[in-house]
Amino acid sequence: MSEEFDIVSPEAIREGRATDAYFDRTMEALEHAGKNPDVVAEVTANQFATGTWKLLAGLKDAARLLDGRAVDADALPEGQLFDGGPVMRIEGSYRDFCRLETALLGFLSHPTGIATRALEARHAAPESTVLSFGSRHVHPSIGAMVERAALLGGLDGISNVAAGEVIGREAGGTMPHALMICFGRGNQEAAWRAFDEAVPEETPRIALTDTYSDEADEALRAAEAIDDLAGVRLDTTGSRRGDFRHIVREVRWTLDAYGHEDVDLFLSGGLTPTTLRELREVADGFGVGSYVANADPLDFALDIVEVDGEPAAKRGKLTGKKSVYRTESGGHHVGLADREGPAEAESLMRPLVRDGEVVREFDLDSAIERAASDAERVGYEGVGDE
Repeated sequence: MSEEFDIVSPEAIREGRATDAYFDRTMEALEHAGKNPDVVAEVTANQFATGTWKLLAGLKDAARLLDGRAVDADALPEGQLFDGGPVMRIEGSYRDFCRLETALLGFLSHPTGIATRALEARHAAPESTVLSFGSRHVHPSIGAMVERAALLGGLDGISNVAAGEVIGREAGGTMPHALMICFGRGNQEAAWRAFDEAVPEETPRIALTDTYSDEADEALRAAEAIDDLAGVRLDTTGSRRGDFRHIVREVRWTLDAYGHEDVDLFLSGGLTPTTLRELREVADGFGVGSYVANADPLDFALDIVEVDGEPAAKRGKLTGKKSVYRTESGGHHVGLADREGPAEAESLMRPLVRDGEVVREFDLDSAIERAASDAERVGYEGVGDE
């Protein structure tokens, strides 16, 4: 038993020890029987289209897991929307990747769920700044995955400092209620001024203005206490919100009435696509937390669909090696790989690993751009918690 944090090490994952025990039993049985068939296995969430688009994420880590294994793999590009059918295909001797299934599915399922939620939030407030505030809701060991998937889905920034170091992005943030409480009731100006005097010049001056009293009153006090205040943030506790849209409009009105039209208004705290749509016309930006970070992992499965060149799949799964296409009209088409695809369609399955070598480069900015352009191409209208 480890005396450190309860975290499975990267070495254990890479070595295939982060696996379900029945894969160890499977390896023992296959080795005992002298069997190691050549198979085609596919990662799929839904066999057929459901009418609900998902956003693929996590492919970089999945590829690294297969690095050095004697397999070939193809996959959709990271940042591609999909509706049914396989997102990845592995070809090789089964024992060469059997033990990797557990980690492989985890690498894809969790970030895809988070990226899909981020895409929903992005499209709920397309003209607003939307930041990822949710890494505090998950185990710290996956903070980088959460923030990377949130950015891939289109969010504008992240809050987790260490995650930013991992993915090469600078985390942003201003102040919590704890700072305000450290200065005490009635001393909000002292807290805002301490923040203004202490933090780096490039940090936006955004004051939290709902700690002790009325949001409009605190917002006006902050605007008059801090020169060049960039904005105020309301993170009002749910039990005190009532008509939150009315409160936000009242704050805006008050700031404008006293000549602070240039002070932006940011909101956070339990926001969902529904509340983003309700508030996007009265606020300048949002911090979205649990809706994105607490996303359910997509229920991917890895299924053998071909053995020694012959179609083979368990009941309920579609047999045979498949290809995936983006049709000219923006549709998602899945067909058998040895059949001709739709006319003018773009094949989405691209080489990922060849004979154990990762042959694709991963660039987060490119994946972000792909997600945005593919959402437009398929006519993604945004969904959420309605």
